Amino acid sequence: QVQLVESGGGLVQAGGSLRLSCAASGITIGINAAGWFRQAPGKQRELVAAMSTHESTTYADSVKGRFTISRDSAKNTLYLQMNNLKPDDTAVYYCNTGAWSYLTYNPGPYWGQGTQVTVSS
Repeated sequence: QVQLVESGGGLVQAGGSLRLSCAASGITIGINAAGWFRQAPGKQRELVAAMSTHESTTYADSVKGRFTISRDSAKNTLYLQMNNLKPDDTAVYYCNTGAWSYLTYNPGPYWGQGTQVTVSS
């Protein structure tokens, strides 16, 4: 059965860094497109970063240059390295596998529990 488990969130000061992990089972990260989403209180869930099966990537303008998506196929794990964090990055972060087409990522039906990231001023 498909399972996605996010971890690595926490409380950091502005300018700090965090590395989020997404451990997957029931699906193979290396042969599926994958992405990271976040949802802040009172806001809709938004795509932060995505990666194709050929490791092409796309990022939201708000995080470009600060966040990096990657994967370790041997560990079947997806990562999100977040640097120079800002208070506006505060949200619950979720990973997902789905489909990639012309630089557009479409999430699949499976979601993990999410991991909380809080950035103080």
